[in-house]
Amino acid sequence: MNKDPRQVILRPIISERSYDLLNDNRYTFEVAKTANKVEIGKAVEAIFDVKVLKVNTMNVSGKPKRVRYAKGLTRSWKKAIVTLAAGDSIEAFGL
Repeated sequence: MNKDPRQVILRPIISERSYDLLNDNRYTFEVAKTANKVEIGKAVEAIFDVKVLKVNTMNVSGKPKRVRYAKGLTRSWKKAIVTLAAGDSIEAFGL
């Protein structure tokens, strides 16, 4: 499947934990739920012109929420933690 890289990588995840991972040259992204590790790695390499060593993925399930009397769930999504080669970095994260 030849997907557009911008449809695979949806947005960077900015959190305290993701900033701690930057020290290990690991970057966190929200990705398409149907994307696999190979597609995610190729998309990051195409968008940011870096060398990807490893991709870890996880499905984040929705959390139960309630508004007055109606119960529901927040949306579920997929997260990818991408490890880059030494010397490569992504400037979009601001470091």
